[in-house]
Amino acid sequence: MGALGRADQLAIGATSGLLVVRPAAFLAIIIAAATAATFVALASSRGMVIPVVVVELLLGVVIGPHVIGFHVNGFTSFFSDLGLALLFFFAGYEIEPSRIRGQPLRLGLIGWGMSLVLGYSLAGALSLAGVVLSALYTGSALTTTAIGTLIPILSDSGELRSRFGLFLLAAGAVGEFGPLLVITLVLSSQGTLHNALILIAFIAIAVVLGVATGRSSRFTIPLFERTLESSSQLAVRWILVLIFALVLIAYHLGLDLLLGGFAAGLITRHMLGTRDASVFESKLTAIAFGAFVPFFFVVSGMNLDLPALFGSLGSVAKMFLFFVLFLVVRGLPALLLYRQVLGRTDRIALAFMSSTQLPLVLAITTLATANGHMRASTAAALIGGAVLSTLCYPVIGLRLRGDISEEEEVPAAAAT
Repeated sequence: MGALGRADQLAIGATSGLLVVRPAAFLAIIIAAATAATFVALASSRGMVIPVVVVELLLGVVIGPHVIGFHVNGFTSFFSDLGLALLFFFAGYEIEPSRIRGQPLRLGLIGWGMSLVLGYSLAGALSLAGVVLSALYTGSALTTTAIGTLIPILSDSGELRSRFGLFLLAAGAVGEFGPLLVITLVLSSQGTLHNALILIAFIAIAVVLGVATGRSSRFTIPLFERTLESSSQLAVRWILVLIFALVLIAYHLGLDLLLGGFAAGLITRHMLGTRDASVFESKLTAIAFGAFVPFFFVVSGMNLDLPALFGSLGSVAKMFLFFVLFLVVRGLPALLLYRQVLGRTDRIALAFMSSTQLPLVLAITTLATANGHMRASTAAALIGGAVLSTLCYPVIGLRLRGDISEEEEVPAAAAT
């Protein structure tokens, strides 16, 4: 590591050249994450329910290049990507097939099918009107659900084990994994058949790893349990190996790295089975949400293109249009499909929380602008609408839900 003559810049040697590190920007992100958590903790002690990701996004905007002036570089983007991978790991980890199969999964699939029809129809109308360039990319962005973003919110509020949380997990799992498949098979610049073969190869690798970890669990789990309180921390170290190995495999296969994190979460859940993994989960949660995941949300706020978003009234209008369309495309199916299983207030809460979006909107808009299928102003409006959905919809959903009674908790065995 050598000084480059500036107090705020260092260079780390790498095989591909020099990786520029700006400690001041790095520290600003860490301070923003700590400040966000402190603010939320103080607010919760006064009875205010504010998701920490909301504050992280807002502080990211404040410290970003358009306000205070800190810029995102390759080093901070790398940490942001690690945070996103861990976010999707927890999305996969919290989805227990034994809990969501049956009615929750069936309704989730039907709901996402309805969202596809709504999303592509509305995007097609916008394309005919000249508002957007591609109905395919815009429609795909409208059909996502950020279940990975919602996981920490659901965990903090106790919703993960509630009956409402069960249906939200199923709807969110389909709303996140389905668009991932669309990105992989349809939106990629490679042919659909080529992408399908690559995806099958990745699934085969993941299945082999899942079977291997499952069969070896009777030997490895006791060993992991013996080292949970020692400095070796075998469970944490090997789970991190699994996560980053699958992310790297997905990256080298030309797939979205989110698939790697999601698959690692599913494999880990399968390996642990019905064991009480509270201590293990606590340690992974501390690593992910204490360090890496906040980087993703703060950096997402910093990356928000404010000049493109607020450069014209048209861009601002499109942002609010997409903000409403997210609710129409993902929320309307929730209102219509869940009449027999949820009350009116819970259906409205499910509609708002299912309409929360961000990570996949970022992925789709990045791909679309790189391929010339989306204007920069449209991408900024979609991302701005997604940020607004993350800022508003979970808070509205939690307000509608109110206090959660212990009687609502659903045991895994009785979930179906």
